[in-house]
Amino acid sequence: MSATNAPSRRVRLTPLTVRDYLVLLLAVLIVVLPLGYMILASFKGAGDLATTDLVVFPDVWQPQNYSEAAQKVPFGRLFLNSGIVTVVGAGLKVLLAILTAYGLVFCEFPGKKFVFWGVLATMMVPPQVTALPNYVFVSGLGGENTYWGIILPGLGTGFGTFLLRQSFMQLPFEVLEAAHLDGAGHWRRLWHCVVPMALPSIATVALVNVVYEWNDYLWPLIIITEPEMMTLPRGLTLLQNSESAASSFGVLMAGTVMVLLPILAVFALLQRHIVNGFTQGGVKG
Repeated sequence: MSATNAPSRRVRLTPLTVRDYLVLLLAVLIVVLPLGYMILASFKGAGDLATTDLVVFPDVWQPQNYSEAAQKVPFGRLFLNSGIVTVVGAGLKVLLAILTAYGLVFCEFPGKKFVFWGVLATMMVPPQVTALPNYVFVSGLGGENTYWGIILPGLGTGFGTFLLRQSFMQLPFEVLEAAHLDGAGHWRRLWHCVVPMALPSIATVALVNVVYEWNDYLWPLIIITEPEMMTLPRGLTLLQNSESAASSFGVLMAGTVMVLLPILAVFALLQRHIVNGFTQGGVKG
């Protein structure tokens, strides 16, 4: 087939119909409405929340809910704990995912396919299933109420390894072959060639893990019992269980908004890199 008769590969974008806009609007509302309700509820008093009538906006705005929440829960200590767990846990997860994905793409060893299928299998197992054996293992090592006890069980991330493997497979192998001919070993090729070229996908894996570590509730609930070692989602239960907060739902919502604000700010600043990373990793299966 001549070049002039070859079908064009350029995708033509067609304008959206009214039905398309309605579907998109419905999807946006489903996602945004709970968040909007939580923010509005954080400014409501007990009277607005106790009534059976639909009250969208508070009759009297009560920003003091935020100061009251900050007084009842040691948010400074909780932010510190969550920050340490998030930075260290997400950093180690990304490092392990990079090393594993590099080995699966650029190294040959017996049982390579079985290792890859094993990585995929870990993505099918929900964390609730592994919570009990993880608790027996970590508590047996004395990891209760410790930072490493929170971080260690979640270090293996099948999703990050899979996404980076797909991204590494799209890299130009000519560059790596040239580096190999110049005498570069695996370590130099990884950090000087592969990592710089796959930065969008690595940033995506990092952000996904940051969000997961910041919001994780189940594992800290199991392994942490001391208030000074609680992370933010775990520490919110202190606010929920206090007698005054039980009668003031707005204070609890204010505390929840304070927990979500940092991660929403990170997502708003870096969401373009997340989209680019998912696109780069998903082009080639």
